[in-house]
Amino acid sequence: MCWSAPLSDSVTIDPRTAPEGCASMAEVRQGVDALDRALVVLLAERQRYMDAAARIKPDRSVVHDDARIEEVVSKVLASADAHHLSRDIAEPVWRTLIDRCIAHEFGVYDRTRR
Repeated sequence: MCWSAPLSDSVTIDPRTAPEGCASMAEVRQGVDALDRALVVLLAERQRYMDAAARIKPDRSVVHDDARIEEVVSKVLASADAHHLSRDIAEPVWRTLIDRCIAHEFGVYDRTRR
């Protein structure tokens, strides 16, 4: 069973066999590779939002926001639960993503304010 699904207006996941229908490692790998390509597109878009945040924020001291980090993680965990994604995967992945995005935002902030 091969299918493709749009994620947003700009991202489409390449055709692949649904996980439940995979009968070979080649099908599994094809599916994983298709998802990885789509994730890269989405992460690049997320990064552009960090670029926008660096441009908009009035002061470097507001780049790191503990309350916002916890809000994002809380929302992600709720979504993970709804979509049957293990919290043991979701939470560390997003905390690492957030950490790296904050580091990126600091870099952009510093480069654009010199």
